Amino acid sequence: MATTPVYSPTTVSDPKSSWCMVPSEHLDIIRFGIKVCEVLLSFLAFILEEVVSSCISCTALYFFEFLSCTAFLFTLLLLILLSTSLHARVGISCWPQVDFVYTGCIAFFFLIASIVFASDNGKTTVENTAVAFGFLASIAFFLDLALQYKNSGFPFKKDGKQEPSNGGVSAAAPAETEKLNAVANGTEEV
Repeated sequence: MATTPVYSPTTVSDPKSSWCMVPSEHLDIIRFGIKVCEVLLSFLAFILEEVVSSCISCTALYFFEFLSCTAFLFTLLLLILLSTSLHARVGISCWPQVDFVYTGCIAFFFLIASIVFASDNGKTTVENTAVAFGFLASIAFFLDLALQYKNSGFPFKKDGKQEPSNGGVSAAAPAETEKLNAVANGTEEV
């Protein structure tokens, strides 16, 4: 008698079925680490800002609160989407452009919010620490933007591929100069 089992496994494990797919086509290891730092720094800035008990001019505080909370939540969402297979289920096909525009906007506005809050606060330790984490988060966002540009280039540029057309004459295609074969059409002139 043979010692082989009657039933053998019929499925093969798929290494891509894990929940975290880093590195992936949209996020490499270094940018993943930077995005985690962005999430943590913006979360710490938000928490420290929430601890502030009184404000002299609350407009700067509220602006910083809005930006730090937005940066934390949306960066966390983007990190989850890009590091898992969920990005394929959302229906967006232009993830490099979304990531580039989002990171650039958040970096710019977080820097502005940090400058405004630094110039107009009560100079308490908690407020100064929140501002410091705001500046660190802004630096992380700008670093992420620079790395994305360095690794992939500008995501909106044309990369030399011919665009699909709707049947019109393309500027890159030469005009046809040969006549149709009259013999093949059965309309040969005599």
